[in-house]
Amino acid sequence: MGHAAQFDRGGHGGGTAMSFEVKGWCPGALRPMASGDGLVVRVRLPLGMMTPAQARGLADAAQRYGNGQMEVSNRGNLQLRGVSDDSHRPLLADLAALGVLDADLALESRRNILISPLWQSGDGTVDLAQALQARLMDLPDLPGKFGHVIDIGLHRVLAEAPGDIRVERGLSGGLILRADGADLGQPVSADGAISALIDLAEWFVASGGVAMGRGRMRALVARLGPPPLARELPVAAAPRPAPGQTAQGLLAGFEFGSFAAQTLLALSHLGRPLRMTPWRMLLIGGLSDPLALADVPGLITDPDDPLLAVRACPGAPFCPQALAPTRDLARALAPMVCAGQIVHVSGCAKGCAHPLAADVTLVAGPGGFATGLACAAPDVFGPARSAQAILHEPTLFVQSGAV
Repeated sequence: MGHAAQFDRGGHGGGTAMSFEVKGWCPGALRPMASGDGLVVRVRLPLGMMTPAQARGLADAAQRYGNGQMEVSNRGNLQLRGVSDDSHRPLLADLAALGVLDADLALESRRNILISPLWQSGDGTVDLAQALQARLMDLPDLPGKFGHVIDIGLHRVLAEAPGDIRVERGLSGGLILRADGADLGQPVSADGAISALIDLAEWFVASGGVAMGRGRMRALVARLGPPPLARELPVAAAPRPAPGQTAQGLLAGFEFGSFAAQTLLALSHLGRPLRMTPWRMLLIGGLSDPLALADVPGLITDPDDPLLAVRACPGAPFCPQALAPTRDLARALAPMVCAGQIVHVSGCAKGCAHPLAADVTLVAGPGGFATGLACAAPDVFGPARSAQAILHEPTLFVQSGAV
């Protein structure tokens, strides 16, 4: 599907050669991505929200047309796994009936919009998101992974979330438009923000940000410097939210962002709107009593749960590019992780589960897992060890007190 390029990562110091295929686009509902357990169908929910009725319908669809496994992606989207070629078309009919399917592939491909899950009524977030949605077809042709982030609270909560153009709060109190990778942003008004966003996207294309259908804003800024008119710092970033109470409701997490359809069905019975997040969590709107979640299976509600410190993709055999299982190793390492640190176990050098640097990153290759410290998966090279060897004597494999 789409254009693909093969990259071979040569290991150093006796390490293993690592290869992975870069698709250059993200799956959607209309264009799913093949995986080891069937098609991955990504549903980009309008405004990142589900009503209780939509949640029930999506849970039913996951069981009827897929294998019943669902995921929250790091872009705040909902994924259904295990869909077959034969069940994909009837699934699309159900998604359309639920009001969560774009009219066509062109619109779906452009609707890469992530908004702060912690928005409050009247704060301008929804207005900006709806204005951007109404003008998606005014954007130039952009790479499939190119995304827009709306994060205009008093503190940024999406600073680590993937995105290329960011609408944020500036230090002066007004809005700014910031290219990812740039320190400063362009002051904008609420009325003019989307037009300025389109102008910035056009600058990205005109400045050579796209090559062979791929490209990210951060790479362009690193090469050319910030775009014109950028002159104001954004407000400070907030710590990554943890499960628990917020002003908007309760945050609840999932092991590696994955859960069974029955979990979503149980959440729908609470009768509350559900907001997606890029933190492998859902926000149950307006809920204040944690005991209401006691009978919901598969939730992480303890902010100190060790599993919150590990990241892992589905791994082999669920992803055809993964060279080893990942999640059993991640579960075993979780209790060893020091407070405040992150360990990422990746089935290949793409690092889909955690594109950012982690304190410790383990990347699978044909000879085992190579280790990197304070880096992202594509930057990991070195000797490889088996999962058993890592667990038998982790201090030989992971340094700096991380695990």
